[in-house]
Amino acid sequence: MAGEATDPEPEPPRGELGQLLARVQGAGRHAESVSLEAILDSLGQRSFAPFLLVAGLVTLAPLIGDIPGVPTLMAALVVLAAVQLLAGREHIWLPSWLLSRRVSRARFVAVVRWMQRPAHWIDRLLKPRLTWLTRPPAHLPVAVTCLLIALAMPPMEVVPFTANGAGLALTLFALALLAHDGLMALLGYFLTFGTLALVVIGLA
Repeated sequence: MAGEATDPEPEPPRGELGQLLARVQGAGRHAESVSLEAILDSLGQRSFAPFLLVAGLVTLAPLIGDIPGVPTLMAALVVLAAVQLLAGREHIWLPSWLLSRRVSRARFVAVVRWMQRPAHWIDRLLKPRLTWLTRPPAHLPVAVTCLLIALAMPPMEVVPFTANGAGLALTLFALALLAHDGLMALLGYFLTFGTLALVVIGLA
């Protein structure tokens, strides 16, 4: 059909992160632009970890994460998700104005392909360990820490490289929850407080 964008078949995914990226790349497959709602729907049930993964990878990625306003938009996503998780909601609700935000399919596919390069290496590192740092009620301090990251993200847009640190921290927490890998959570905590310290120094 005229006007539809098509993509070549992605390489077979080899691990959990690779499988997630393969599903994400299929979001809005026959449209010229991709909405946040389509991306989240491609990840299945709307739980906290996919929200963190989307926000973290988008903030971390080139072509999209460096666009002014994008880190703040991802911060709004994390704040809404974290507050609802802390309030005890099992399913995350987002307003339509946020779900309807779109990016061109060409740029979206380029970013996903960029993410696929290190995905296989990351999947080899992930495994269940220190699971007491990821299983309930340990997900609550993760949510609080992610909320702190999100609240600090708007000023990060004026402090070089700190938004990338925030994106990496969110990604580590998402991977920790998805793979029950407490080591990733520990790295996320260290990176969070290091990044927040840089923000304070940069704004002082």
